[in-house]
Amino acid sequence: MEYIISASDAGEDIRTFLRRRDISRRICIRLKNTEGGILVNGEFATVRRVLREGDVLTLSYKDRESAANIDYAPPADFESSGVSILYEDDRFIAFDKPPFMPTHVSQGHLDDSLLNAAAGLYKSRGLPFVFRPVNRLDRDTSGIVLCAKDQLAASLMSNQLIAGKVEKTYIAVLDGVIKPPRGLIEGYIRRKDGSIIEREPADTGEPSQFASTRYKTVGKAFCGGAVVEATPITGRTHQLRVHFKMAGCPILGDSLYDAESPLIGRQALHASKLSFPDPFGERQVTIISKPPTDIRRLYEELN
Repeated sequence: MEYIISASDAGEDIRTFLRRRDISRRICIRLKNTEGGILVNGEFATVRRVLREGDVLTLSYKDRESAANIDYAPPADFESSGVSILYEDDRFIAFDKPPFMPTHVSQGHLDDSLLNAAAGLYKSRGLPFVFRPVNRLDRDTSGIVLCAKDQLAASLMSNQLIAGKVEKTYIAVLDGVIKPPRGLIEGYIRRKDGSIIEREPADTGEPSQFASTRYKTVGKAFCGGAVVEATPITGRTHQLRVHFKMAGCPILGDSLYDAESPLIGRQALHASKLSFPDPFGERQVTIISKPPTDIRRLYEELN
């Protein structure tokens, strides 16, 4: 990773420069202890080095993790897994997860998760593998899962998530017409007593968490419900599923928060867009996933 120091960054030491870019103290220590980890204009430098305009700061970070995941997650054949690659660069890879596939290995799903498929991909490439998903999707929710390729990328993206710099957009088919056709749903959510999975609306205060969702109607379902584009401003477990139930229009087919539907065998929810500033550059990365057939056949888009 390389930075060219601008006039606005000149005069500060390397430690301050890195922390302003959300590089954690732990990563800074790792860089310090790596031979050639921090170079300025090709020469060794400590984090106390004061930067000047035009300096070239180079960071060389070696990931210490091994391919430990393969020990408990046998690689699946990627080509036949139903997973596809939406985006890839040196630091990240984005998968298009099909419905009915868990993100992680779990009881009853020891060899058919996204983790298994990703392990199979890396095995076919002859590369070590560690699974580092930046975001996670429920088993029956389809769409984009972004994974970091090393610890540094994972750390920086985690900081971006916490700072609200990662925008996630979903397509959902609702069992009903939401009013107004666009707006904001806000309220507190907590885990339902007696369940480790289900969430419910709650009053303020611990252990509740505030949740906010922006939505707009983008289509009309053939069953009479609305099709919405939803952006969770906060990132709570089952946030969209709980919020649309709160609004009186649960997601179609959501058997946990509403009822099964003969029209689709899962909740009609798809992670369709992920946008974030590249933590290693100056560009904005936007990844798009088209909803699968079982959702697309339910509606027509508004003009």
